[in-house]
Amino acid sequence: MAEIVYPPVIATARTLFKVMDYRFHMEGTEHVPRTGGAVLVSNHISYLDFIFAGFGAVPAKRLVRFMAKQDVFDHKISGPLMRGMHHIPVDRGAGAGSYATALRMLKAGEVIGVFAEATISRSFTVKEIKNGAIRMAQATKVPLIPVALWGSQRLWTKGRPKQLTQRHVPITILFGEPMHPVRGQDVNELTTELHTRMSGLVDRAQRTYPEIPQGVWWQPAHLGGTAPTPEEAARMDAEEAERRAKKDD
Repeated sequence: MAEIVYPPVIATARTLFKVMDYRFHMEGTEHVPRTGGAVLVSNHISYLDFIFAGFGAVPAKRLVRFMAKQDVFDHKISGPLMRGMHHIPVDRGAGAGSYATALRMLKAGEVIGVFAEATISRSFTVKEIKNGAIRMAQATKVPLIPVALWGSQRLWTKGRPKQLTQRHVPITILFGEPMHPVRGQDVNELTTELHTRMSGLVDRAQRTYPEIPQGVWWQPAHLGGTAPTPEEAARMDAEEAERRAKKDD
């Protein structure tokens, strides 16, 4: 694929990161293969996660094609950029087309990025995850790599005002050991294992973060923050879905 848009976007991001003096800590970048297909599965805590998860693959000189909701592609500014970087639009009402596109790109040797929780976690813990990433890795015989992000929620997350002018924010990006799902393995068991691995990575990212203050909104409740508990977050998500459904009627 012609790469007219992606390289300049990465160069612009690098410059912005330097200007904002983000304090990056990355581990496990060697797990991202330098050639061939792979599925990266990241936790989801911010509207900016695809930027940082993609940036984590830069040391391996890979460009990650993220699966993202159709709304992002419909936006007059983000849409052309997303299409130019060959990301994959996902219509939640008809996901078969995006799934087929992802399979085709994996077989062609691309790295596909997936947020298996589907939506941002208000609790900043790993929610229930979908099994699509597992099925894609099984079908194409590529490695599946769990990813943990931490710090991006401080810049822009669900239910909070944007704080994009913050400088010196630490950003942690951890890549875990690859999984190698094969056809015939139980998808539910593999999904449970992936959830366990992702949760462990996120917990390590949180507990080793340079700043661990008590009583702040961006810290999970079990570590002394004021973010909603997983149960509270699930209730809030259900209420939001109900409001959206009524609006669509």
